[in-house]
Amino acid sequence: MVDLIDLVQTLTTPHPVDRYLELVRPTLTVRQLRAEIIEVNRSVPGSVTLTLRTPRRWRGHVAGQYVRIGVVIDGVRHTRCYSPIDAEDATGRTLRLTVKAHPGGLVSQHLHAHARTGDVVDLSQAEGVFRMPDRRPDRVLLISGGSGITPVLSMLRTLVEQQHWGEITFLHYARSPEEVPFRSELEVLARRHPRLRVEMRYPERGDAHFGYDELERVAPWFADAQTYMCGPPALMAAVRTVYEAECLGDRLHSEEFTLVAAPVDPAQAHGTVRFTASGVSAPNSGAALLEQAESAGLTPDYGCRMGICFSCTAVRRTGCTRDLRTGETGSDPDQPIQLCVSAPVGDVDIDI
Repeated sequence: MVDLIDLVQTLTTPHPVDRYLELVRPTLTVRQLRAEIIEVNRSVPGSVTLTLRTPRRWRGHVAGQYVRIGVVIDGVRHTRCYSPIDAEDATGRTLRLTVKAHPGGLVSQHLHAHARTGDVVDLSQAEGVFRMPDRRPDRVLLISGGSGITPVLSMLRTLVEQQHWGEITFLHYARSPEEVPFRSELEVLARRHPRLRVEMRYPERGDAHFGYDELERVAPWFADAQTYMCGPPALMAAVRTVYEAECLGDRLHSEEFTLVAAPVDPAQAHGTVRFTASGVSAPNSGAALLEQAESAGLTPDYGCRMGICFSCTAVRRTGCTRDLRTGETGSDPDQPIQLCVSAPVGDVDIDI
């Protein structure tokens, strides 16, 4: 089958076969996955929930995983990562995503303002290792803040649908009750499930005052539980501090959709970045290699722009680069690196 597709691809050059098929029906593709938006819900201020009709090749998702959604904005295709909010289901033909319109978020703002039923978006298979084990933990603590609710909401719905017999606490932080997606559903689930506890926190100015006492109140058994969290960096850092102090780091699992970059002083940037496959060179500005490539007029592939999806991976031929998330450097030749989270240290040759 693959050989036949490759043959058709060759015969349809210069355009890939999917470009012709989408003229017949936008979701009809051979290699890429496409999904149609069949429902748009903007009932939660600042967010939009999209229901997608997935293609038959969609393999479903495991609770906690994410998908990559691609949209065209002003003639340019952009891709971002979002977590499904449904209970995991390998056979379903629909998928729901709740997207928070972040300030400065190009794709999230576009979807919030312009997504309509009938629109078609690019879709990847589900990815990611943020997930519960197949044998569910006896006790589960779910902690989220803001838009980080999406992967843990999928986990909660999965546990409830599977009639999990153990204890579950769902702790969510938001600026106001109105900004919590599916708040009424969460309250109903808590009333129906005898061992589920749903706790909402609306701290002033959005600050999450998280500490050991909070854990003792909402889940006094947390030391024996597996904890899954996703949310703003400050909340996640506060949770990690407690778990590390209690020597429980191996029981804490997290997903991050925000790039927390180690600071870079542009005044200290030096050297030249050479994009060898393109024959383009530029002075090192100290920014991420993806940004420097785009500033030089190149258009490398990318997805999440935060080191999650690996869409922008390229080979560092020579030179040294620094991981913007950790500050660690690497200089081994001919190594694949992620352009969006790597900055050059001095002269660097990148194969794009």
